[in-house]
Amino acid sequence: MTRTLGVQKLPHNHKLIGLDHLRAFAIFYVFLYHYSIMFPAPEWLYTIGKFGWTGVDLFFVLSGYLISSQLFAKIDQQQPVWFKEFFLKRFFRIIPAYLTVLALYFLFPYLREREALAPLWKYLTFTQNLGLDLRTQGTFSHAWSLCIEEQFYLFLPLILMALINLKIFNKAAVLLIGFFIAGFCMRLYMYTNFVEPFKDTDNFWVIWYKWIYYPIYSRLDGLLVGVSIAAIFQFKPSIRQQLQQYGNYLLVAGIAVLVGAYFICEKQTSFSASIFGFPIISLGYGLIVIAAISPKVFLYRIPSKITFHIASLSYALYLTHKIIIHVSQEELSKLGIAKESVLMFILCTLTSVLGAWLLNRAVEKPFLKLRNKVLKREYLKELQPKA
Repeated sequence: MTRTLGVQKLPHNHKLIGLDHLRAFAIFYVFLYHYSIMFPAPEWLYTIGKFGWTGVDLFFVLSGYLISSQLFAKIDQQQPVWFKEFFLKRFFRIIPAYLTVLALYFLFPYLREREALAPLWKYLTFTQNLGLDLRTQGTFSHAWSLCIEEQFYLFLPLILMALINLKIFNKAAVLLIGFFIAGFCMRLYMYTNFVEPFKDTDNFWVIWYKWIYYPIYSRLDGLLVGVSIAAIFQFKPSIRQQLQQYGNYLLVAGIAVLVGAYFICEKQTSFSASIFGFPIISLGYGLIVIAAISPKVFLYRIPSKITFHIASLSYALYLTHKIIIHVSQEELSKLGIAKESVLMFILCTLTSVLGAWLLNRAVEKPFLKLRNKVLKREYLKELQPKA
């Protein structure tokens, strides 16, 4: 009856308290970064938020860990992986809110924070991150990370299915290492052949984003770190127990790695940052994720209603924050509030949280309830004897 767990409304899992803290931190860090680089803002905000682009990498690590953990648990228990359940869960969790925001962007041009959108088919097929040119397709550009996650959600189950059917699942670690090495090689090749030749041009940063920052082949590191943590925790319980004994040390180590990554990536488009920055950042956040699920670490032991609610709104906030900041600044400035003021930042933060809450209530929660009904119906079908 394990599948029924996927459709019941379960109490909040204590093991996720630490991860809620991290999700809340990640969305707030991304919010600060986008606010400081895209909109008029207090000068000090960029100093605090300029490394906030790595919040997406933290989301990747968290996503890789949480999604893989669900699949690995069933594989470890020698249960058949119900891929239909997996894809239905992902569909109802991601698509309704995403399509709602996408419709707002296309139907109401006033909401757009920049001039132009990518073609609609790229958003619908989750390929907007491939060949993305910020000069001509800068609006809703942050959908690139959703594209990578959707591509990951598609390929991970298929790869696991192939490994299981070929009876080589125990060799999956070799595949993980291969993907890590491939990421280094792809970034090195792309940087050398498609980015570096334009180093002294005005469009260098656009080309760098196009070939290094947005494509999935460059940004798998965080997801792979998350998958690796899930695999170790599920299939190597002795190693898991040892790691959790040193949770506080791992937290300090993760912070230290990120401090090092900050200096390596101080010039984000440099060779060293482009080739080595993403895996180092992912490693740092991976150590912090392990710490957050270690019972001895304060992140695990101290619940917070604030971080819990922010974490629950993180997806809606990520989708809508650029729209709401843009509209809030335009409308509030008419009341005489300076766009670059601290007051404007506070008000935009509040309106962004309110907008995320509305999307969560109006779209996310109703569709999650519908998901539970659909999964329950599908599960009952599975129980029926075959003719």
